[in-house]
Amino acid sequence: MTRPIRLAISGASGRMGRALLDLVRDDGRFELVGAVVSSHSAHLGKSAYGDVSPVRFSEWNDVEGIDVWVDFSGPEGLALALDRCEASGAALVTGTTGLSADLEQRLSRAAERIAVLRAANFSLGVAVLTRLLREAAAALPGWDLDIVEAHHNRKEDAPSGTALALGHAAAAGRGATLDELAVYAREGRPGARKAGTIGFAVVRGGDIVGEHQALLMGQGERIELGHRATDRSIFARGAIEAAAWIAGRAPGSWTIEDVIAANV
Repeated sequence: MTRPIRLAISGASGRMGRALLDLVRDDGRFELVGAVVSSHSAHLGKSAYGDVSPVRFSEWNDVEGIDVWVDFSGPEGLALALDRCEASGAALVTGTTGLSADLEQRLSRAAERIAVLRAANFSLGVAVLTRLLREAAAALPGWDLDIVEAHHNRKEDAPSGTALALGHAAAAGRGATLDELAVYAREGRPGARKAGTIGFAVVRGGDIVGEHQALLMGQGERIELGHRATDRSIFARGAIEAAAWIAGRAPGSWTIEDVIAANV
């Protein structure tokens, strides 16, 4: 595009939303035209940057003429963003997780008409971790595999979207689906581990940004693959690059790996 990309951010008052606002403010590729919050938000009507900026936290119906929506709100907010994108033809970038089966299907159908880029995690390091885990799971099909993830105490969904994405990659490496292999809880006396399963463990506490570890366990040896995020801005930077990449893109379901491949 020769003009700046007209961008709206939904979930703009949250942790990720504020990180995105900080990055967009100084990025000449974009024109921020919407900082969307819920109708009950205490930020509604206030300046998005706490100064005389003309962009104010607003509701959905107050934003028009968008090229790309970046959504880090929640399932309900994502559904509203999707409504607006489908009506206008705008592209959608979303990192919202914890979606229902119906919303998953809506996103898949929408990708037939608009460009949709979904990622459980916009970190370059996590993208590499996902690739490594897929290859390791394929190379060591007889090894036990567990995924351990930790996040701050305000995170609502579990396991995290990133942990699930890692599980899907590992299952694909073994020629199966995560639905076939996943074990999400162990308690009481569940008996011996069933061969080939992928276990999950969840930690919630403090202000942990995000940690993911994959344990591949054989007889007498173990491989540990992990990623630790200490700064939330790494996710925001990835999402902004995804927004720049997808602007004007053809309809389809895109991933962060597509963005990375284009920049290699």
